[in-house]
Amino acid sequence: MSQKYSRQELFAPIGKEGQKRIRAAKVFILGAGALGSSGAEMLVRAGVGEVTIVDRDILEWTNLHRQQLYAEEDVVAQLPKAAAAEKRLRAINSDVKINGIVADVTPRNVLELFEGHDFVLDGTDNIETRLLANDACLQLGLPFFMGACVGSYGLTFPIGVAEDQPCLHCLLEALPPQSLTCDTVGVISPIVVTTAARQTAELLKYITGAEMNPRLESTDLWTGERAAMNVKSMKKPSCPSCSDNPSYPFLSATEMVRTAVLCGRDTVQLTWPKSRQIELAVFAETIKGTVSKLVHNPFLVSCEYHNHRLVLFCDGRMLVHGTKDVTEARKIAAGLLG
Repeated sequence: MSQKYSRQELFAPIGKEGQKRIRAAKVFILGAGALGSSGAEMLVRAGVGEVTIVDRDILEWTNLHRQQLYAEEDVVAQLPKAAAAEKRLRAINSDVKINGIVADVTPRNVLELFEGHDFVLDGTDNIETRLLANDACLQLGLPFFMGACVGSYGLTFPIGVAEDQPCLHCLLEALPPQSLTCDTVGVISPIVVTTAARQTAELLKYITGAEMNPRLESTDLWTGERAAMNVKSMKKPSCPSCSDNPSYPFLSATEMVRTAVLCGRDTVQLTWPKSRQIELAVFAETIKGTVSKLVHNPFLVSCEYHNHRLVLFCDGRMLVHGTKDVTEARKIAAGLLG
C-alpha cells in the first residue's frame, strides 16, 4: 500500500484492511459545485479507487469563494465544472481513476450513470435532483449520502439500503422548507466544508465496515445551533420510493422540453429531448454573424445574444443567463435556434 495513506491507516477504525476497502470503492459524486468539489477532494486524497463526478454547469466568478477545486483561470476558460474538477483531482492523486462527465442528471440517464458504482455522494443544489437520486439509488441498491447547505446552515442524512430505514422521500415533511437558496440568502464556505466533511466521514465509515446510522444532522455555524434526530421511526410503509412495491415516481421520464431556474444567479436552464441534439461545431459556425463574444470548446458554445449570455452544451442543454423568467428564456433560445 502506498505510503501516502500511512497516517490514515494508523487511525484504528480504518487500519490497513479499511484502507484496502477504500482503495476498492467506486464513488459517484452528483454535482461538482460546493459540496461535490469539497467531498471529491477529500475522497480522492483518501485514496478511493474510482471517482465519477458529474455536473451540468460551467464555472462562474461567484463560485470561487466556496468551490475549492477551482481557480480563476478555469472561469476565464469557461470550463465546465466536471472537466475542471477532473483535471484538478488527477493532479491531486494519480492513484485514483477520475471520470469527469459534463451532463445533466435526469430520469432518462440517471440509472445508466449510477450503475457500476458502490456509493453516491450528494453534491446537488435542489431537492428535485436529490429525490431523483434517492429513487435511483433505491432501485439499484446503492447507499446515498445526502447533504445540503445554505447561508451558514448545513444538513446531512445517510440513506442506506436496509428495509427498515427511511429514505429521503419518507422525510420530506420533516425537512426544512426549500424557499431559502444561495441565490436569496447566500452561503459561506465554512458550512460547505463542514457539511461535506460529515458526508464524507459517513461514507468512509460505511466503506470500512461501520453500520449506517439513519440520523438527520444539522448545524448552523453562525449561531452555533446543532441538532440531530434518529429518523428510523419515520419510515413510511406506503412510501412510493421505498415501500415493498415501489413505483419510483421521480424516475418517470418525459420527452418534453424541461426547464429549471438555477440556484445562485439569474439563469434558466432549458433541456431538449435526445431527438433535438445539436452539433456544437456546426452550431458555432452557423451563428457567427448573429451573436457576439462567441466561445467554442469541446464541451460547449457560449455567446452573447439580445443582451443575454447563452451557453449550449453537447447534451442538448442551454443556459440562458440574465433572467429568471422561463417564458423569456424560451423565446430567446427559440430566436437563436430557430
